[in-house]
Amino acid sequence: MVYICRPLRKFFELTLKTKAMTKADLIRQIADETGVERVDVAQSVEALIAVVKKSLKGGQSIYLRGFGSFIIKKRAKKLARNISRGTTVEIPEHFVPSFKPSKQFIDLVRKGPKKTR
Repeated sequence: MVYICRPLRKFFELTLKTKAMTKADLIRQIADETGVERVDVAQSVEALIAVVKKSLKGGQSIYLRGFGSFIIKKRAKKLARNISRGTTVEIPEHFVPSFKPSKQFIDLVRKGPKKTR
């Protein structure tokens, strides 16, 4: 592990957090805001992800009022081109997971990110 001085570490943490929040960042923030141990929060987050996957795999959608819906969408079969070989490939009908945000969530995000400085 490489040692990074505190001001530089803070800089890297801020730059990384502006791009995307990882699962570890999410767990850390929930633990800090709720006062619950990180291990317990991590187990809860992992359980939530497992339930979402299991439900969608079983064909069941998940609706979270005020946040959005985890749903599965059916993709029709189609013909595609393999450019490197110059052949046509048939892609069979399949299902893909999807997230549809709620109206309240969309309105919240439309306002734009808060300025932190």
